[in-house]
Amino acid sequence: MFAMAGYLDVTNWARREVFEFFRGFDKPYFNVCTRLDVTNLLARLHQGPKIRISLAYHYFALRAANEIEPFHYRLRDGKVFVHDVIHGGTTVMLPNENFTLAYFDYKEDFGKFIAQSERAITEVESGNGAFRPDPSDDRIHFTTLPWVAFTSFSHARNWGREDSVPKIAFGKFIKENDRTLLPFSVEVHHALMDGLHVGRYLSRLEESLAEPERFITSEIASEKMQDVGRRAKD
Repeated sequence: MFAMAGYLDVTNWARREVFEFFRGFDKPYFNVCTRLDVTNLLARLHQGPKIRISLAYHYFALRAANEIEPFHYRLRDGKVFVHDVIHGGTTVMLPNENFTLAYFDYKEDFGKFIAQSERAITEVESGNGAFRPDPSDDRIHFTTLPWVAFTSFSHARNWGREDSVPKIAFGKFIKENDRTLLPFSVEVHHALMDGLHVGRYLSRLEESLAEPERFITSEIASEKMQDVGRRAKD
């Protein structure tokens, strides 16, 4: 975790020339698609209280992003701002088949993250369906396509904006022998990071998914029950 937010000293940055080169591109983004092995994660979740599986893999993807420094970088008026913590936002499907957005803060504790993220999603599911994008850039933009086991992915972009927020997509589970795989796409701004950094991110994510019990403990049950009690009083 990074101690303080602030601007990066681009003048003395080892990537300065690469940064300047890609910053002016009409399409400065690159996308990497892969499949994540979530077999151990699903097995661990089945041992505890019922939660949204999608929120569990959102947690692991966001946790890994917070551990890789370039995922904290954002373009602002040609400069590079470094956030101390990166939060999340995701698409939520509504009963009328329209979608809206829910936003949640990053919590290192799995149980606390799940509890507050479920509150955020329940709020928009029971709301008026208004589509209100959050303009803050201290987030990862997530989306889920549980109907498609995609092998490539491309996001909508507004070329008139200085958009440097990483975008991540999850697809439909794939059964392969005795394993469960999750299609996964990560799209980033090339002025801020390279394939090396995305590779480190994916390695960190794969490592944590291989041993989810390191992060998912029995505390999630008590945290979830406390949250249910709080909602009952509201």
